[in-house]
Amino acid sequence: MTAPAPTTTRQPRAARRERVPAVLVLEDGRTFRGQAYGAIGVTFGEAVFNTGMSGYQETLTDPSYHRQVVVMTAPQIGNTGVNDEDPESTRIWVAGYVVRDPSRIPSNWRSRRSLDEELSTQGVVGISGIDTRALTRHLRERGAMRVGIFSGPELAEPAELLERVLQAPEMKGADLCAEVATTEPYVVPAVGTKRFTVAALDLGIKAMTPQRMAERGIEVHVLPANSSVEDLYAVGPDGVFFSNGPGDPATADHQVTVLREVLGRGTPFFGICFGNQILGRALGFGTYKLKYGHRGINQPVQDRTTGKVEVTAHNHGFAVEAPLDRVSDTPFGRAEVSHVCLNDDVVEGLQCLDTPAFSVQYHPEAAAGPHDAAYLFDRFVDLMAAHPARTTAGS
Repeated sequence: MTAPAPTTTRQPRAARRERVPAVLVLEDGRTFRGQAYGAIGVTFGEAVFNTGMSGYQETLTDPSYHRQVVVMTAPQIGNTGVNDEDPESTRIWVAGYVVRDPSRIPSNWRSRRSLDEELSTQGVVGISGIDTRALTRHLRERGAMRVGIFSGPELAEPAELLERVLQAPEMKGADLCAEVATTEPYVVPAVGTKRFTVAALDLGIKAMTPQRMAERGIEVHVLPANSSVEDLYAVGPDGVFFSNGPGDPATADHQVTVLREVLGRGTPFFGICFGNQILGRALGFGTYKLKYGHRGINQPVQDRTTGKVEVTAHNHGFAVEAPLDRVSDTPFGRAEVSHVCLNDDVVEGLQCLDTPAFSVQYHPEAAAGPHDAAYLFDRFVDLMAAHPARTTAGS
């Protein structure tokens, strides 16, 4: 059952006055006082931090941030404003936004409006003028936790605000992918000559992901998160893809069941982020919640199949629990950890050795960069070329 979304109330930008006071309250009682940024009102979510120095527009519109309040560690945000080309989806998904020093005057040839204006227009409650370094250190030590941002008429006594934060739902156990996924199938056509057809399960897919596949001659059929095995194979796929998405992978029982059927048929599979966690579960591994997660565009990962170290884009608070020191036996043959984070040895990729399937925990599409991991889409193309799919029922 889908967890209820937290209640959020906001006032339009017209009602805002300069330097409206705001306060951020963590579930352990730590508070930070600053000024309202974006919409005025109240919002709740999970407090997480992002270490990227650029790419804030892609971060805001990433569906994987649904129900999360994002703290930007870079001190100044909003320098390049907001354009109409870079969004990863049709709306901002973050529950709230926290910055230290918002840019007063955006400057970029593509800028159409300020970030403050965009946040306000889309009703995203934020806070500025706080010590984001101190907040980040607190989250690193205590872990990601529930948080509330209150501004304007929503301000009240600290005890009352804390009680409201403690009533907000936690991220652990949250079933969220259906809340952000498409409700109707759609097709992203191949660029140039069509080589393959892929059924992509939308668990919170970003716009650049099917585009990266389309650039390689793949026609991508993007399907709703609750699609059945029959729905996937109705498009005659040469391969199946599971996207990124929000929430706890322990809740994705339907998607795990679907993927096990895909693996059993020998159809080439590629998954990223949430899709990596689902592959892990399908192979029999567990998942767990990281203390504070990996979020940003500067995370070092080693591809253990080549020894190459990549700088990669991440956004995940959960991870797969699989052995790093040996090949594992699974219901679908042997599997191994193919990628690992060099900061903390977290599993960042899986590879099946007897079944055409692999996945990574990070984002090879990386619209905001870096592009070190773009080769993974080529690896998917090679996998489909080497393993012609068996797409008929019962095959």
